[in-house]
Amino acid sequence: MKVVVDSAIPYLRGVLEPYFEVVYRAGDAFATSDVADADALIVRTRTKCNANLLQGSRVRLIATATIGFDHIDMDYCQKQGIRVVTAQGCNAAGVLQWVAAALALLAQKDGWSPSQKTLGIVGVGNVGSLVEKYARRWGFNVLCCDPPRQQREGGDFVGFEELLCRSDIVTLHTPLDKTTFHMMDSAAIAMMSHNGVIINASRGEVSDTQALLEAPQTLILDVWEREPAIDAQLLEKALVATPHIAGYSAQGKANASSMVVRAIAEEFNLPIEGWYHAEVEPVERQPIEWAQMCRTIGSYCDLKSQSDYLKSNPREFESIRNNYHYRQEYF
Repeated sequence: MKVVVDSAIPYLRGVLEPYFEVVYRAGDAFATSDVADADALIVRTRTKCNANLLQGSRVRLIATATIGFDHIDMDYCQKQGIRVVTAQGCNAAGVLQWVAAALALLAQKDGWSPSQKTLGIVGVGNVGSLVEKYARRWGFNVLCCDPPRQQREGGDFVGFEELLCRSDIVTLHTPLDKTTFHMMDSAAIAMMSHNGVIINASRGEVSDTQALLEAPQTLILDVWEREPAIDAQLLEKALVATPHIAGYSAQGKANASSMVVRAIAEEFNLPIEGWYHAEVEPVERQPIEWAQMCRTIGSYCDLKSQSDYLKSNPREFESIRNNYHYRQEYF
């Protein structure tokens, strides 16, 4: 059997070799010749899994070490009987701590406390629900918008437009699909306070680049349309700019690798379902007070230095991302 693996996914080398012929490729370099005789693919967002890549192959499983799946043609895979497994929730705590670092930076810069701000969370899944939990503990007034959850559960959600009008800070944590593409457009941005803040750690295409360029709000961005290319003006405008690494904690990466290994083990009946990288220590979620978080977060997630480096080296976006020193989660 054969599996083709994105070479930038950490911790996997040596795990599958006893059971498969394993071929490692850069995420954007998967070729039809690699895939034609493969039984499974382990990918990230850089590999576009569609008919162009998969047609005529014997692939029966695609395991993506990401929470999103907008890089995978799900309709095509379903028609071809290809099972798709994601690593949903793997990096939720990592993104939480990136958002926490952004909030701490803003508070220090502008001199406010959480009780003075309304935080609007758009998308309240694995990541957004963690952001909500900690933001409420820290004293923010929190508004949540998640139409699918609201439809399923009811509950205390608000509409997107209401959230935009009432929030000082809007943080985006939605998947990318036809309902969320460019949801943060010029009309949406116009509903916000000019002194507001837009944080995007979901997908670049959730926001319209041109609208962001014209927005008066402060921008904190981890994701970009057409990445790894970055709009130079948007990069310069953003207060914080990072290269799609919000979820890049050691624990998040180990979780993702463990989840794709489990999917492979289940699909091919292999005795490695419980594998987890031995050198990464899992971290249980625990409460942390706002003042303590603000004092300590910079040692774990220094957004200013990371942003300064990317702004000075925009063409190294993919290299920075692929060689990023994974942060340690600590709450």
